[in-house]
Amino acid sequence: MLSIAVCDDEIIECCGIAGKVKKIMEEMKLSCILRQFSSGQELLNSLESFDIIFLDILMRDLDGMQTAQLFREKAFDKILIFISSSRDYVFEAYDVEAFWYLLKPVDEKKLKRVLEKAVLKLESRPREFMIVSRERQKKKLFLDDIYYFEVKGRIIHVHGKEESFTYYEKLGILENCLQGKGFFRCHKGYLVNLKYAAGYNRQEVILDNGERIAIAKRRYDEFCREFLMYMKKSGGIM
Repeated sequence: MLSIAVCDDEIIECCGIAGKVKKIMEEMKLSCILRQFSSGQELLNSLESFDIIFLDILMRDLDGMQTAQLFREKAFDKILIFISSSRDYVFEAYDVEAFWYLLKPVDEKKLKRVLEKAVLKLESRPREFMIVSRERQKKKLFLDDIYYFEVKGRIIHVHGKEESFTYYEKLGILENCLQGKGFFRCHKGYLVNLKYAAGYNRQEVILDNGERIAIAKRRYDEFCREFLMYMKKSGGIM
């Protein structure tokens, strides 16, 4: 299921664009979660992870371009689509890797073509996965859907975006299998996906969904190095 955000400080505009997006997604027979935001700060404060973001540029306080720059600091692989009544920011949009630039009033046919291209781009991205076994059954787990792994005894608890799953394994073996895949063992009981790390302090990692995962004191410095390397590798703005 796709997650889509529409951000515009003009409430009527925001509702209108969201309505068009919802209608088009229904026509395409694609299910989605659609959220509306009335300011850039409200979008940035959201704990949700969106696949596609429609973002107005001319907004009060924090404008769309500033919002996009801040958003890119923590989300590198999301699709940003600018919506504006002005053509003046087209070239600036390249600096934050915008996928498209739509002019208001948004033409529904044009919007549909852009959405189709955005969905196609999302679907064409290769997704890494692993196969795990439980009770003689095999299950495919996509790595980019996993927030973190937690071990209790010899049982691995997989905490994912849409579901949780358990199976028998040693966390050390799992850690070795996931080397170089963006996961870090921040504590003896946790292996966290750095993709969803929204922030951290000396005691814990704060994930995009609001969960907090403990960082062992002896692992803090290494976590900082690994997180910095992950940011640079993923195109983060430091």
